[in-house]
Amino acid sequence: MSHDELLRRHRAVMPRWLALYYDEPIEFASGKGRHVIDADGRSYLDFFGGILTNALGYDVAAVSDAIRRQVGTGVLHSSTLYLIREQVALAERIAELSGIDDAKVFFTNSGTEANEAALLLATQARRSNQVLALRNSYHGRAFATMGVTGNRGWSASALSPVNVSYVHGGYRYRSPFRDLPDADYIRACTDDLREIIETTTAGDVACMIAEPIQGVGGFTTPPDGLFTAFKEVLDEYGILFVSDEVQTGWGRTGEHFWGYAAHGVTPDALTFAKGLGNGLAIGGVVARAELMDCLTANSISTFGGNPLATAGARAALEYVLDHDLQANAARQGGRLRAGLRELAGTVGIIGDVRGKGLMLAVELVEPGTTTPSPQAATAVLEATKAAGLLVGKGGLYGNVIRIAPPMTLTDDETEEGLATLRTVLTDVNQQPAR
Repeated sequence: MSHDELLRRHRAVMPRWLALYYDEPIEFASGKGRHVIDADGRSYLDFFGGILTNALGYDVAAVSDAIRRQVGTGVLHSSTLYLIREQVALAERIAELSGIDDAKVFFTNSGTEANEAALLLATQARRSNQVLALRNSYHGRAFATMGVTGNRGWSASALSPVNVSYVHGGYRYRSPFRDLPDADYIRACTDDLREIIETTTAGDVACMIAEPIQGVGGFTTPPDGLFTAFKEVLDEYGILFVSDEVQTGWGRTGEHFWGYAAHGVTPDALTFAKGLGNGLAIGGVVARAELMDCLTANSISTFGGNPLATAGARAALEYVLDHDLQANAARQGGRLRAGLRELAGTVGIIGDVRGKGLMLAVELVEPGTTTPSPQAATAVLEATKAAGLLVGKGGLYGNVIRIAPPMTLTDDETEEGLATLRTVLTDVNQQPAR
């Protein structure tokens, strides 16, 4: 089947709102390491990893072997009505790594479903549907998670089962407090949080849900300590704190295994997905036993934590730990960030370079201003593809290039990707404004 025929068929049967990258979308036919091969036989260095999901890259023997062993048993599914050995073992490992005392784990199929479950737990435990979230946030595409998403481009409906108030803090580059020193920025955002609680809620708020680094929002990175100050206020009101670790988990930020750890806090619950399965559909919630067990009705998960997904995910998690991929994310991410920040001094379209570890962003603007330039971001996306490099795009205004390679990235691949980004960003900077 030709590329054009596949695209025609896709557009005929898939929803119009199901976005595709590139003027000429590509199909991944195979992959190995940090490279994918499209259906036309062209190789690309992948600097986006299936939206941070292929955390180890492609064709990783340890994960593939674990999947094959489970397939060999003939049991791909049983549902949570039956004991699942791999599920229990994985839950024990994640509970141990979570930092949450007396932790229990509930598995889902995605980050969206994980965040839905966390909101269910918090609202039930607190008997309130009031929730705090950050501006520019993204937590999923389902009913409640869309309701706590503070990014209009991803809010498909104004209807919601939760009553949400949004606070400042996650997106410093466009914050009214952006020019303040870190301590003053944190203080201003915390004062805003307290005022929001006092003026827009009835006081009995269920929880705050927050991404330590906002993913879809453009890898926006608040100063360390922001959530420390937030949690002090939340604790005064008995408000639970849920850390959305769907993109920041598993050591990707380089500094810590979980994004929240940079702030010296422990959440009441955390959610995870993406990188854990290295492509397998798995997510989940970790919470204190008291919170996890607050539901009184029966419930199951038909597919969440199934034998195949948990077998592969457990192998992927052990690979991350055994190969110290957190340290590699810190090392390679530091080199990429330094190179991009050096480039920002000479390339006018670069408004901001931010992020941690292998979770980096370049925000593109009209030169000499902070005016978003989604046109430049689209041009960079297309030009990197033409040069054999895949990156992501996002941000509130669609003007942010997202860089999140597999955590197994090598020194040579870091330099190759950085060289391509230098060339493309410099070339796009020299193009006349449209």
